[in-house]
Amino acid sequence: QEGFGSDFSSGASSGKMDTGTIMEQVKVQIAVANAQELLQRMTDKCFKKCIGKPGSTLDNSEQKCIAMCMDRYMDAWNTVSRAYNSRLQRERARI
Repeated sequence: QEGFGSDFSSGASSGKMDTGTIMEQVKVQIAVANAQELLQRMTDKCFKKCIGKPGSTLDNSEQKCIAMCMDRYMDAWNTVSRAYNSRLQRERARI
C-alpha cells in the first residue's frame, strides 16, 4: 500500500500535470458520452415507434418513419440544448 501511494504522489508532482489539457480531455470525453447516449436513446425510441415486426430488411414505410423520427428527435434535442445553454448563460450573468 505504501508503495502505491508514494508512486502516485511522486508521479503527480514530477509530471507537472497541465490542468488545462486535462480539462479539455474531460470535456471531450463528456461530449462523446453525451453523443453516445443521444444516439442510443434515439435508436431505442425510433425503433420502438417504427419497427413493428423486426426482419432482415426495412420496408419503405419503416425507412421513412425512421428518418422522420430521427430528424424530429434531433430537432427536439437541439431546441432543448439551445434553451438550456441560453438559460445557463443568463444564470451566469446574474452571478
